[in-house]
Amino acid sequence: MTEAGARALLDAVVGVAGQLLLPDVLRHTVDSARELTCARYGVLAEVLPGNRLGKVVEAGDSRPYAGPDELPAGPGTLAVPVHLDGGEYGRLCVTGGDFTDWDREQLETLAAAAGIGIGNADRHERALRRERWRDASHEVTFALLNGQDSTTTLHTIADRARVVADASGGAVALPSDTDPDTLVFEVIASPFPEYKRLLGAIVPKEGTASGVAYTSGKPVVVSQYGGHAAVQQANSGLDIPETIKHLDSAIAVPLIVGTETLGVLLVVRFRDRDPFSEAEVELVRDFAAHAALAIEFARAAEDRRRLVVFEERDRIARDLHDLVIQRLFAIGLGLEGLGRLATKPEVATQLTGFVRDLDRTIRDVRNSIFSLQEPAEPHGGVRSDLLRMAQDSTRLLGFEPRVSFDGPLDAAVTGPVRGDLLATIREALSNVARHAGAGSVSIEVDVDRDGRHLSLTVVDDGVGFPAESVRADGLDAVRRRAERWHGALIVEPRAEGGTKLAWTAVLSG
Repeated sequence: MTEAGARALLDAVVGVAGQLLLPDVLRHTVDSARELTCARYGVLAEVLPGNRLGKVVEAGDSRPYAGPDELPAGPGTLAVPVHLDGGEYGRLCVTGGDFTDWDREQLETLAAAAGIGIGNADRHERALRRERWRDASHEVTFALLNGQDSTTTLHTIADRARVVADASGGAVALPSDTDPDTLVFEVIASPFPEYKRLLGAIVPKEGTASGVAYTSGKPVVVSQYGGHAAVQQANSGLDIPETIKHLDSAIAVPLIVGTETLGVLLVVRFRDRDPFSEAEVELVRDFAAHAALAIEFARAAEDRRRLVVFEERDRIARDLHDLVIQRLFAIGLGLEGLGRLATKPEVATQLTGFVRDLDRTIRDVRNSIFSLQEPAEPHGGVRSDLLRMAQDSTRLLGFEPRVSFDGPLDAAVTGPVRGDLLATIREALSNVARHAGAGSVSIEVDVDRDGRHLSLTVVDDGVGFPAESVRADGLDAVRRRAERWHGALIVEPRAEGGTKLAWTAVLSG
């Protein structure tokens, strides 16, 4: 060993140990191995379970072996293990030289320095990841302190989780309002626009990663997530992105506050990305715990704001009932009296038309009074469900749909038919959000005075419903719900633009 050789080895060891990022450690190790041994080719390969080779960092001439799962061997080759935390991390190999015992000693010393450098880089990367997740949690808190509502909070959580986890997509699934056995993806955060079409996707709580995470209260890590999702959503009527099959490693983490599970946070990567590690799973779980508190805080803040609004609405509703409706009713009675006194048939007909208009106006005002008073009663009948669903659908549509109803809904629409009606409305609104590009939607629900026939009409002013979605596979579930009650489903374009969905059910024989 010469003084120059010892100095070169020391410089190489110091250079390897001084790198903070893992790719730099590996690259510096391979380059130094070639320079110290005058080898034509050098490689450092990670050893995976089953003695398979993982990441390969190489330098020099073209690879002198055939496949990715083998290292050079035989004469003119030196190979030494690289140890990390008492185990073998990988193997450092050089070939294409006339190597001596001193070359082996240099390679072993360099491999030992590489093990230390890899450990330091791993700890540095973990610290950086923890700092990024902590910053993401602070961003969520900052958004809340600036008055962000719960819907925007969900978007912030999903998007920050996606970015910080270096994932291809992030999402939040919440329990369905109409089916206790399912979750609904209320938020999709992805740089790829086609994945926004999955907004409103419904998954069962049993047999899916998100469902298991929700019911068990523990993180679920899966591979080949896209393949499972494509199969599960095959008959949902959603326009599934072609690239969904390339989604691979995924983490589903429950959003828990105290003993209540609010929903599930999901992050997923494409197949060409590294799978999530155990350390990353823990970081996502910690972030989800903070995010759940943020969601609960946002909901509490919204409840406080609603309380103030409800008190004002209640006052307005009382004024409408005590003043406006009574006056309209009096005007209607007066017009009816004039109609009986009219001598000209055309005048009598016109007055009768005015009375009908007043009756419709009184009905609309009463609906408005109910909608003003209803939010203070969280457990009402089907009318309450309709108004609550309209408010919740704002997240999907970007606006709140108009709702009107007539007849004895709360008395006649109960039990299973109530669930089918609400599920049909949710599916209709989800289709409008995904396909229509609408600026307004109206929902009309009527029960005849005898309480025997139920009709639902959903009208939008969008671009029309895709023909392929009107086929049986697109609205098959909605059609089956109508047939279950001896009713029918009709979906047709409107002459003025948009789509009309008509759904009927027979409530009694």
